[in-house]
Amino acid sequence: MIHDLGIIMLTAAVTSLVCKYLKQPVVLGYIVAGLLVGPYVCGSAWVHEEESVETWGQVGVIFLLFSLGLEFSFKKLVQMGSTAVIGCAAIVVGMMTTGFLLGRCMGWNEMNSLFLGGMLCMSSTTIVFKALDDLGLRQQKFAGICFGILVVEDLFAVVLMVLLASIAVKNTFDGQEMLTQIIKLVAYLLFWFVAGITLIPTLLRTAKKHLNDETLTILSLGLCLGMVLLAEGAGFSSALGAFVMGSIMAETVEAEHIEHLISPVKNMFGAVFFVSVGMMIDPALLLKYWLPITLITVTVILGQILFATIGIVFSGQSLKTAMQSAFALTQVGEFAFIIANFGSEKGITEPYLYPVIVAVSVITTFLTPYIMKLTIPCYNLLYAHVPAGIRNSIDERE
Repeated sequence: MIHDLGIIMLTAAVTSLVCKYLKQPVVLGYIVAGLLVGPYVCGSAWVHEEESVETWGQVGVIFLLFSLGLEFSFKKLVQMGSTAVIGCAAIVVGMMTTGFLLGRCMGWNEMNSLFLGGMLCMSSTTIVFKALDDLGLRQQKFAGICFGILVVEDLFAVVLMVLLASIAVKNTFDGQEMLTQIIKLVAYLLFWFVAGITLIPTLLRTAKKHLNDETLTILSLGLCLGMVLLAEGAGFSSALGAFVMGSIMAETVEAEHIEHLISPVKNMFGAVFFVSVGMMIDPALLLKYWLPITLITVTVILGQILFATIGIVFSGQSLKTAMQSAFALTQVGEFAFIIANFGSEKGITEPYLYPVIVAVSVITTFLTPYIMKLTIPCYNLLYAHVPAGIRNSIDERE
């Protein structure tokens, strides 16, 4: 285990320094490091225990989302409420429909196409957070909108999973199970609200005189992991639980100090997460399924930009803000792996669907920082070519 961690960190250090020298995103360096140490390039010669790396990567996601929550409080999420809900609805409906139609056009059966649609409608909170962080855009208005949409997507993912499972396993819609999940979701949100307003801030105020850097770090991480356990017990993702606790602690006076304390932990395990993503790249697979991978990748990028822009503009935001948000959401999120793995284990979907969606996820992860850099040029191009009446309407919202 120590051997594997040493190899990963040394390789990631070299590749990230090269990327910094070439003025490329650090995430790219981590993914390249994963490709180099992964089983498809060097076999098991470098990294011996891939499962341990995946576990560390999951810990990285938890700490990344906890850190994100510290900057995105519950109050900010409420402020983004209508925009986040409308934007998420546009993306989910649009991408699920597009994904299903794409699957049918490629000759896939209805079940594979349905699962493909479910995989494509969720972006990656972890990737978006890291890309915005690297580009220094995390404090921008559109970043808050992105995170609001991603949180709503994570909440919707629970309901979507129940829906797909019901249709796939029982060939029918289970309304009672869906209602149960919605009730659990509402109860979880109420707990989030109460804890964010009263419990955690009161706890920190009471214990303030006993808190130094060490005890505050341990308390913060303990509360984070405790919320992760609660989220998983309720059937939600561990990432959502970490984000929720971060947003709760963002309401406290110690939020900035906590973020500073956990930053080294977040950076280390976050790097391992992106290395683990790179380790999933199989060059031979890219060649074998190059056509569906290419078609799905293009569909994800163009579809997310189109539907997110429409939804966010419809919610009352300016076109520029909507495009900035949409261009940041152009990747397949980790939830797609859960859906693909479920379909594969139950024998519902074809075996090739899981590796194809992994390849699409890695490619879109790789492209995300570059797509985000195209936002302003694309906005300026669109603005210059629209009719004067539409341009005036755009200016009124700026």
